Amino acid sequence: MIDIATEVSDFADSAAIMDGLDLMISSDTSTAHLAGALGKQCWVLLPAINADWRWLTGRSDSPWYPGGMRLFRQSAPG
Repeated sequence: MIDIATEVSDFADSAAIMDGLDLMISSDTSTAHLAGALGKQCWVLLPAINADWRWLTGRSDSPWYPGGMRLFRQSAPG
C-alpha cells in the first residue's frame, strides 16, 4: 500500500487518482459522489440509521449514478 494522502489537495487530484482505479470503496463522503460523477465503479457504505436522504431507502443502487454505484447498508446500528 502507498499512502498518497499528503499529495491530495483538491478534487482534481482525487479525480486523477480515481481514474486509475477499477473500484472505489467509500463511506458516504464527497469522494463517493465524485466517483459517481466520473462514472467510476463505487461501493458506498451507509449507516443503518440517519443515512443521507440522497441515498433514498430500500435500494442497493443510486438513480443519481446509474450503473456505477452500489450501496451497502448496515443491517443494524453498531
